Amino acid sequence: MTVGQKFPLTIKRLGINGEGVGFYKRNVVFVKGAIPGEEITAQVTKTQRNFAEAEILTIRKASKYRQEAPCPVYNECGGCQLQHMTYGKQLIEKRDIVMQALERYAKPLAETVEVRKTLGMENPWYYRNKSQFQVRKEGKRVYAGLFAEGSNQLLNINDCLVQHPMTSKITVATRKILQKLNITIYDGRTLNGLVRTIVVRTGIRTGETQVVLVTTRKEIPHVAELIARIKKIDPSIVSIAQNINREKTSLIFGDETIVLDGKETIHEELGELAFDLSARAFFQLNPTQTVHLYNEIKKAAALTGNETVVDAYCGVGTIGLWLADQAKEVRGMDVIPESIQDARKNARNHGFKHTKYTVGTAENVLAKWHKEGFTPDVITVDPPRTGLAPEFIRTVLKLKPKRFVYTSCNPSTLAKDLNELSKLYEVEYIQPVDMFAQTAQVECVCNMVLKK
Repeated sequence: MTVGQKFPLTIKRLGINGEGVGFYKRNVVFVKGAIPGEEITAQVTKTQRNFAEAEILTIRKASKYRQEAPCPVYNECGGCQLQHMTYGKQLIEKRDIVMQALERYAKPLAETVEVRKTLGMENPWYYRNKSQFQVRKEGKRVYAGLFAEGSNQLLNINDCLVQHPMTSKITVATRKILQKLNITIYDGRTLNGLVRTIVVRTGIRTGETQVVLVTTRKEIPHVAELIARIKKIDPSIVSIAQNINREKTSLIFGDETIVLDGKETIHEELGELAFDLSARAFFQLNPTQTVHLYNEIKKAAALTGNETVVDAYCGVGTIGLWLADQAKEVRGMDVIPESIQDARKNARNHGFKHTKYTVGTAENVLAKWHKEGFTPDVITVDPPRTGLAPEFIRTVLKLKPKRFVYTSCNPSTLAKDLNELSKLYEVEYIQPVDMFAQTAQVECVCNMVLKK
């Protein structure tokens, strides 16, 4: 295949990044925006050794699941990949993405494991509780939004259809205030200017909102007036903070955060639990669907009140605390000391006295506890996209807890890890959960029990 080549193509499946997948002369062809079942004329845009990327020239036979994407910047933005597909079809294809990962990395499991229907959302729009919009200036106008896919061109976004409306309202109003007060805006090329990013997080259940301005230095001109004007945007704003990031980096936050006005944290609730969230604290972006995800974890853990539970990669302790009312004891570990401090505080706030949280890697802490005579009945994990550390898998296979509940945000690394874990564990089922509607991402809860 060569760049510019045109040919007819039938789309067979959806790829892990939301692109259509077809086959031309035994070569895999990825086509952005194509839907399984469609017949198109494709034109090659990029070639690699075993695959090519192409664009749609014409749709010769459209899918009945195709729809007009409602977002005006959908094609440029790249933040969502599936708005051109009906929501019911998105859920079907996300299950298939999980199946493809098993077929590729754990073939024996693909033939035996029950992969359930994807749990969808009642309303698959306006669900994200946190926005992080970059700020740039063109002429006299200040923009806030996301960079167009694969470019340095910032798209000004006034109303993101997957963001909670409050985050959009406050972001737009804040950028207008920055413009009126003539506060300098960061320039990605020269690295000059002050304000780089506007971060807004709102409590879906509590209605409390925090605004964070990420800046290149501490001093902000007209700071008192800036604070006063931001406070007037909406009464839900209870915290205004500044984070300082002087580095040339794609990371949003720097190490130093200063509270400019109001509280250090906002309050948010998940089910019966409540959490205080500081500017940099990790928290699920879709709290409504998180309740369903955590209930699936609880169902898989099958606790009776007599089990000891380890919440590995525990963060601020959300999953372990969700299980705590049905467990004999809950222990957790994380490599970030601040997360462990938050986990201990959250456990205390909820009156749990049978919890223990330790700083360290999951494999090291588990091995230490094992030497002290503690081996958990149930381990639950929710690791980063890279999956489980090989050392951790070896430790689990050595300790042999009766039940292992694996929550994953990456079907490929899940399948690779299951290939190892299935040596000792029966994979009972995988339950996909749609945490990020309109995108190609899919979360899974995988239930495993020790083979007899």
